[in-house]
Amino acid sequence: MRLWRQFGDKLVCVRYREDIEAGKRYKTVELIVDERPGRTAGPAEIWVKLRVAYHEREIRALVKSAGGYWDREKRLWWLRIEEVKRLGLECRVTDRAEQYPGKKSS
Repeated sequence: MRLWRQFGDKLVCVRYREDIEAGKRYKTVELIVDERPGRTAGPAEIWVKLRVAYHEREIRALVKSAGGYWDREKRLWWLRIEEVKRLGLECRVTDRAEQYPGKKSS
């Protein structure tokens, strides 16, 4: 309670540790020292995998021009969900991921 009175809403966590060899006990605190608006994971940051057949050249070009990346290993295209919706390609989505996991090569 004393730490709460001292630090108020800035107090995040209190930890207790003991060093048996040195014969000491430690009490540590975690404090908020700075606050500012943060980035939230919005639709533009969610990547999805798209299936586009080799012969669908126009769709491949659309995906690539919208910032899509070809994943050779999985043989799928990666594209931000925002762009997928804008292009109307939702029916081609095979999986979701929070962050593009591979090298960006096209």
